[in-house]
Amino acid sequence: MSDFVGDLDPQQAWDLLASDPDAVLVDVRTSAEWQWVGGADLSGLGKHTLGIEWMTSAGEPNQGFVEQLGRAGVGPETPVLFLCRSGHRSSAAARTAAAAGYGPAYNVAEGFEGDPDPQGRRGTVNGWKVAGLPWRQS
Repeated sequence: MSDFVGDLDPQQAWDLLASDPDAVLVDVRTSAEWQWVGGADLSGLGKHTLGIEWMTSAGEPNQGFVEQLGRAGVGPETPVLFLCRSGHRSSAAARTAAAAGYGPAYNVAEGFEGDPDPQGRRGTVNGWKVAGLPWRQS
């Protein structure tokens, strides 16, 4: 069993991805979110984000999540960071991955879009995008 290390804010996550050549970022949002909202762009680090859904677009748990981590090339000693919209799904994914022997595992707190503002909109309060970190939309 590996360790769930805890939360990193988006800048700390970027710094770890930049400083550790083995560290990987796994975006656990749905494929619809990747397509319509965008995602972290690690090309400047010579890396790419792995997309492995925690929940399917139909709202069902991804029963093959742990197996898909291994198939994506994540090794048992690989530092792995998990990202979702706001940091909730990714926290559960990081803990599950660590319990399955992956990691050290980290949750990117605040997520890609962050917490909702008083009007209920995301992407204005905190998160990867608000931190000014590289991202792209397809």
